[in-house]
Parts: sequence; C-alpha cells; structure tokens
Amino acid sequence: MTRSVTREQAAPVAPAIGVADQRPRLRRSIHPMAWWVWAIGCAVAVSLVSNPLLLVMVTGLVWVVVTERRTRAPWARAAGAYLVMALVVIGIRMVFQMVMGVNRTGAVLFSLPRLQLPAWAAGITLGGPVTVDGLLYTLYDSLRLGAMLLCVGAANALANPKRALKAVPPALYQVSVALVVALSVAPQLVESVQRVRRARRLRGGQGQGWHAVRAVVVPVLEDAIERSLQLAAGMEARGYGRTHAQEPVGRLVTSCLLGATTLVTFGTFLLLGIPDSSPWSWLCLVLGLLLAWFGLRRSGQRLAVTRYRPDAWGRPEWVLCFGALAAALATAWLVQAAPAVANPSTSPPEWPMLDPRVLTVLAAVALPLVGTPRPPKDEL
Repeated sequence: MTRSVTREQAAPVAPAIGVADQRPRLRRSIHPMAWWVWAIGCAVAVSLVSNPLLLVMVTGLVWVVVTERRTRAPWARAAGAYLVMALVVIGIRMVFQMVMGVNRTGAVLFSLPRLQLPAWAAGITLGGPVTVDGLLYTLYDSLRLGAMLLCVGAANALANPKRALKAVPPALYQVSVALVVALSVAPQLVESVQRVRRARRLRGGQGQGWHAVRAVVVPVLEDAIERSLQLAAGMEARGYGRTHAQEPVGRLVTSCLLGATTLVTFGTFLLLGIPDSSPWSWLCLVLGLLLAWFGLRRSGQRLAVTRYRPDAWGRPEWVLCFGALAAALATAWLVQAAPAVANPSTSPPEWPMLDPRVLTVLAAVALPLVGTPRPPKDEL
C-alpha cells in the first residue's frame, strides 16, 4: 500500500515570526594567516605572565579551540606532539634545576650529593641543595615556555600550511616555501608514523624494542623522501617561483632591503635599549618599513606567482585578529594593574592568586569558539 503525500504535507513550513532560526551555521575554512595571528597573540599573552593557574587555564582554552576547530587533515594532529614536547621541556628543565641549578636560595627541600668537577669546568656545580624557591621559579618559567610551544602547535594544527603558502607576498616566495616546508615536517612525520604503524598492524607485525623502532623509522624516512620528491616535481611542473625574466635583482632593490634591515634593527635597539630615544627610534622604524615595502614590491614583480582560489578574509578572520590583540593588551594591562596576580613571587614563595580581571584574558583567548565557524567535514 503506497502512501500519498498531500500538497499541504509536502510544502515547506515557514519559520514562525519571532522564533529564532535553528539552522546550523555554515561551515567555512578560516584563512590560515588569521589562525597564526591568533596563536601569536596568545603566545605573546602567556609570555608576559608566570602565574601557573592562569597559564594552565589559557593553555586549556587553546586546546579546546584546537579540538573544536581542527579538521581531519594530517597536520591537525600536530597539537598532541607539541603538547608532549612541552611536557618534555618542563621535565628537562626541572631535572637540570635540581642537578645543575644556579638558583639555590631559600628553604632547602632536599640535598643531592655534590660532585667535584675538574678545574676546566669551574663555575659548574653538580648536586647540592635543592631549594623550594629555585624549583618554583623553574616550574613557572617552564610552564610559560610550554604554553608558548602549545600556542605554536595550535597554529600548526589549525592553519593549513599549503594554503598559507598562497597568502605570502611574491617577494617572500622562497622564504615562505622554506618556512612552510619546515613547519609541515612535524605533521607529515606524524602522519607517516601513523600510516606505517597501521600497515604493520594489518600485516600482523608485533615486534617490540629496537627491531620495532627500526621497522618504523626506515619506512617513515623513505615515505618522507618520496613525498618531498613528489612535491618538488609537482611544483616544478606547475611553474612555481618562475620569474618573468632571468635578470637578477637590481642594485636598487638590494640596497633598499639592506637599508631597511639596518634601519629596523637600529630602531629596535634604540627603542628597547636607550631611554629617551623614542623620536629617533620610531623614525628609523618607519623609514625601514617603507624601504622594506618598496624593496619587496619591486622584487615581487619579477615572480610569476599565481593563486588558485585565494582564501577569503571576512568577519571570522577579523574576529581572530581582534582576539589576538585583545589577549595581548589585556595581559599587558593585567601585568600593570595586578603584578602580584600576573607574576607571583617565588622568593619568598607565594601562593598564586586569581583575580576577576583575568577573565578579560580568558575571554579574548576563547573568542574563536563563538566568532568562527566550524571547518568543513570533508576538508583534508
């Protein structure tokens, strides 16, 4: 018995007036440079504070953003590797502080046997008293370094490195290629390791120890070299980086770039190292940036770089930039307004405190959760 559908049943039902639209937000890929700006802003924010509670909360929010906005692409699994790297860095620094630490002031927690070193190693001490102040200072500083590493890992997990290559100016094409290749090494190695381990399990390989490591490392290196050769061949076939003319860069462009580098370096030195030199330092910085813009523009006109389907820069990208700027400024304001909250004392030790003003920093870091759409499900 067939079921008949009337015209009234088949017609779409219009939403009632005053009822909010419950349709899901459209999925869209975010510009990779916007994710890098947000990650750099978070890294700047965590570099200004040493409160372990605040660092843990910021790190947790960064991890939540990565979990909610990453795709199924291979580089999206890089955040876990950076988290492990951050934990290893923290562990190594704590061990070095206990064995070779230079900060041995404060209450002694325990003592290690002191080893006598030869005369050529004077100034290095092994063993001795391990103090609470030294351990706390090293732990806070290590947490800050680990949080910065995780922010870089978040950018690697959220930003597509191949799409980021298309967004750089043509004059920086060679530099961007080297940077993208360097940044994509870790995600590709993670993908290769997972693929090789999956293949070994399907073949029934159950080896352990040194034989298992050798059975994984060799195929991973072979896979990395093979993929690099395929990438180079593909880029060569498509004419990446090909110049309009084979003439070298002129002396004017070279002089502009060298002068820009000198002026920016000198201006930064004046701004950070010499008080009451702000007018001259800002003048050097502005002139250096203008020369750099002119040199890069003239140099980029030699390259025939094309962009296939350039990424859009819309409201979500501006939200990420605003979040990065707000996180850095809110943290700087917190350091000035509540220094004891931002950087608690370790000598003498003080229990780290929190303040309602830290909510501004946390809100700025968590802004991508409400201001950016989810990525497409089929994006790789």
